[in-house]
Amino acid sequence: MMASFIKAISYYLPEITVSNEVLASEFPEWSVGKIAKKVGVNNRHVVTKDQCASDIAEQAVRRLLIENGIDKNCIDFLLFCTQSPDYFLPTTACLLQDRLGLGIRCGALDFNLGCSGFVYGLALAKGLIESDTAKNVLLVTAETYSRHIHKRDKGNRTIFGDASAAILVSTSGFAEIGSFDLGTDGSGGNNLIVKSGAMRHREKFEDISFDKSGNPISSDHLYMNGPEIFNFTLETVPELVDNVIKKNGVDKESIDLYVFHQANKYMLDCLFDLMEIEEEKAFVYMSDVGNTVSSTIPIALFEAKKAQKLHGNVLIAGFGVGYSWGGCVLSCK
Repeated sequence: MMASFIKAISYYLPEITVSNEVLASEFPEWSVGKIAKKVGVNNRHVVTKDQCASDIAEQAVRRLLIENGIDKNCIDFLLFCTQSPDYFLPTTACLLQDRLGLGIRCGALDFNLGCSGFVYGLALAKGLIESDTAKNVLLVTAETYSRHIHKRDKGNRTIFGDASAAILVSTSGFAEIGSFDLGTDGSGGNNLIVKSGAMRHREKFEDISFDKSGNPISSDHLYMNGPEIFNFTLETVPELVDNVIKKNGVDKESIDLYVFHQANKYMLDCLFDLMEIEEEKAFVYMSDVGNTVSSTIPIALFEAKKAQKLHGNVLIAGFGVGYSWGGCVLSCK
């Protein structure tokens, strides 16, 4: 069976930044220090009103090609992960294929996943290579959650940032992709949702209300039940990690680095404490980007590689909206 590897990673951040100082000025009850301490984010990037997921995705791919000297003609499949596509149809991946000038014999598809999207994308890319359907798969993640968030939603605005990442999965590279453990529990779907806009509820509800803390609750914007998401994470991720370790035939002591979905500092700290993961093995990179949904893990992998921390067995785990979760081990050179 043909092995599959991550060969290259790049990412792109929109130019507009929203600092903690800006948010504190809009929400006086939130201090700069309080935001940084609780969420672990100092700056987050957001798209302009004219930028869509395909625009920032294109930027990430072009960086990938230039920074790594990759010939675009070698790419024979494009996977695009987003929950904020340009259109209901056509598929954004098809538009990207044309804008990037990829060959017309290149397969292309979108898939709709959030915080587990990168891991699922790696599993799909590995399957395409191992089945000899493709040799070089371009996996792209791009999210513009800022478009979904109400301007008065201080909680979600402090957490989320927009970003894109591009990854080349190939028959050789710096990180061999191991075995996956994946899971789904759709009963939690309503705990992280945008209810209106698609076919179930095409028209806006116009039902906005505010809780006792002044946070907006609206079917027309991103709604996140923080306590339920937190409970789901603490219940699911430890078992996910155990399953990934078993499926890859390794033990906990042989894991050199853990790169989890960068949800927020408080959640990651709780996970690391619960699972007794040593600080030097827990890689965190969110201070200047925020929670970028499906792009958090590839961004963190890029920065870990840059910091020369990407070696040996690296366990990645994504979890969140859906509910959906997944993980695998990367064997890094």
